[in-house]
Amino acid sequence: MNSFVALLNIYEASRDLMRARRAEWHEEYTIPSLWRFYQPSKISHGSYWHFWGTEEEVAWKENYRLWMTFLNEYKNRGGRVTAGSDSGFIFQLYGFAYIRELELLREAGFHPLEVIRSATLNGAEALKMADQIGSIQVGKLADLVIVEENPLQNLKVLYGTGAIKLTEDNEVVRVGGVKYTIKDGVIYDAKQLLEDVKEMVRKSKTKEDFEIVQPGKAKKDSP
Repeated sequence: MNSFVALLNIYEASRDLMRARRAEWHEEYTIPSLWRFYQPSKISHGSYWHFWGTEEEVAWKENYRLWMTFLNEYKNRGGRVTAGSDSGFIFQLYGFAYIRELELLREAGFHPLEVIRSATLNGAEALKMADQIGSIQVGKLADLVIVEENPLQNLKVLYGTGAIKLTEDNEVVRVGGVKYTIKDGVIYDAKQLLEDVKEMVRKSKTKEDFEIVQPGKAKKDSP
């Protein structure tokens, strides 16, 4: 069976540039060199924001509508769709972009369980590794992610930054984020790994006296 790796997330900035470049994780997890690479440029790959406007975004929204309709229909007719990301370009950050891909599959009409299947067993089958990974079965490698919330109810709980939730006491809190990653039976503290990345980015910014500035603004003008 042929497979489609949807890669919906990588071009999403084309339909809503402001959303992509103002994603909250850029502040703490995007390293300076990558932020510079994202900016409008005639040299950098995927940095085609030369005069991006409403007409371009409307056209891309229609493009996404058609592509999502096709993917959902392909899946409904028995086709295999897998989740991917192609991060590192067009304001899509490693790790975070993959979760966004899952959200976009949901937007395309996939049931939450179908989204998870696309990210697990379907990918394993496409790689011809379903005998080793992709589902929880005796004899397979113990590759798991552990979360305290239910991603079938809200895929945003898989983001490293978690999901915003209002408590019964009217307090805004963050919930979710992968708590542990288990690879080949070895348990890793996923939240600590994320903190390590944050510290690496902080040091890089300090070394360069760098701060994220939106395109066309000087440091003193940035919000």
